[in-house]
Amino acid sequence: MTALTLSTAAVPGLRADAIVIGVAKGARGPVVAPGAEAVDKAYDGRLADVLETLGASGAEGEVTKLPAPSGFRTPVVVAVGLGAEPEKDAGFDAEALRRAAGVAARALAGAKKAVFALPLTEAADAGAVGEGVVLGAYSFDAYKENGRQAQGAAKAKNGKAPLAEAALLGGKPRDKAYKAAIERATAVAEELNRARDLVNTPPNDLNPESFAAIAQAAAKEHGIKVQVLDEKALTKGGYGGILGVGAGSASGPRLVKLSYTSSKATKSLAFVGKGITYDSGGISLKPAGHNETMKCDMAGAAAVFAAVVAAARLGLEVNVTGWLALAENMPSGSATRPGDVLRMYSGKTVEVLNTDAEGRLVLADALWAASQEKPDAIIDVATLTGAMMLALGSRTYGVMANDDAFRAAVHEAAEEVGEPAWPMPLPEHLRKGMDSATADIANMGERMGGGLVAGLFLREFVGEGITWAHLDIAGPAFNEGGPFGYTPKGGTGTAVRTLVRVAELTAAGDLG
Repeated sequence: MTALTLSTAAVPGLRADAIVIGVAKGARGPVVAPGAEAVDKAYDGRLADVLETLGASGAEGEVTKLPAPSGFRTPVVVAVGLGAEPEKDAGFDAEALRRAAGVAARALAGAKKAVFALPLTEAADAGAVGEGVVLGAYSFDAYKENGRQAQGAAKAKNGKAPLAEAALLGGKPRDKAYKAAIERATAVAEELNRARDLVNTPPNDLNPESFAAIAQAAAKEHGIKVQVLDEKALTKGGYGGILGVGAGSASGPRLVKLSYTSSKATKSLAFVGKGITYDSGGISLKPAGHNETMKCDMAGAAAVFAAVVAAARLGLEVNVTGWLALAENMPSGSATRPGDVLRMYSGKTVEVLNTDAEGRLVLADALWAASQEKPDAIIDVATLTGAMMLALGSRTYGVMANDDAFRAAVHEAAEEVGEPAWPMPLPEHLRKGMDSATADIANMGERMGGGLVAGLFLREFVGEGITWAHLDIAGPAFNEGGPFGYTPKGGTGTAVRTLVRVAELTAAGDLG
């Protein structure tokens, strides 16, 4: 992981591999952003002209490298685009800083140390830059010849190690607010990267049992209580949904409960994550071309796991319980068939019309288990439906809830931390489509509005009187395109920051 430090040193005397500055897109060309005054002065105040000559415009995500001025101990200046220049007296928003820092960190793979002279007007800006740096420097190379496991050191793109250290200029090393912002950025970004690692791990190495073991190890390290229900315990407890989904796999299912408690807490939250470590579709087999990225179907559980650990690392004054519903959905002679009826942990029966609608089955059991502890609110996270991707694309997730105010609060928290989300309805007329002549409910309903149908199904398994929200992260959980901002190709860690922010706001009594 990239180490973060704060510095007030003079720019010319700093020893580093590069100095990162910000460039905004002004009305008449590139504009050097605050924080880079010393660098601009060394270019006789003509840095913007030099950058424009080199083709820079200040557009978001743009990177321009040029030799450092004479007298500097850093050989290279890296100018990164911040996007549109803000209005007079308005600073750059946190997400612009986060993305610019991430782009620069990725461009500096192989560097041991870089100095970041981006605009910092308050502690929150330092936190945003720090978070962007750690997230942008991320790479997953454990399975490559020059990878982390192969050489015992972090090797990244083209054999280059991720940026080792980032010194943030303009921060105040002795200021409590700045120190806290960097500590928070480090904890949240490192746990988000943990979630990315899990999503990126191939399914032959990550199954329900090994995922549970990873959770147990992390829980021990961070003082989190953990309970793992294996097939025997799940059978005894009547968890028909989790067992039904995992019935076709040689790797048995698990339900993992992670409990972080604070002696000062007055509120409690439950996070529930879908953890299908590989989704073939089961007997309702996915068509060719739809299987290759299905290792990411446990991204919801990875996000929940990471968020609980982050809450523990931050010492948040709220009790947070994470439920990881883990199974592998495979076709075999023992697999659940379309037409089978499962008796869920809640006692309700579900007619399985499509075994590829399996996520809602494992979540249903976990939601009911979480409800028995009567938390103040439950949030489930899942790569649940292709319908949500059709509705919102690949970078935005949907938010549904049984309480409009809570849905709005979760959506606001998501936008605040830079995770694009959109509030979605739960139309009552869609519920009738899941009526079954055989069971209490079917796991499929109308095709149109399928993402909303899935939300309505989950609502059936939330305890009475409990506030609940559902995050369908099917689109942004796995990036099949090229990297952008601080987001890499592959697992993204979507929803970790939203969950952490909801926990922070709950602890402070400021949610909604």
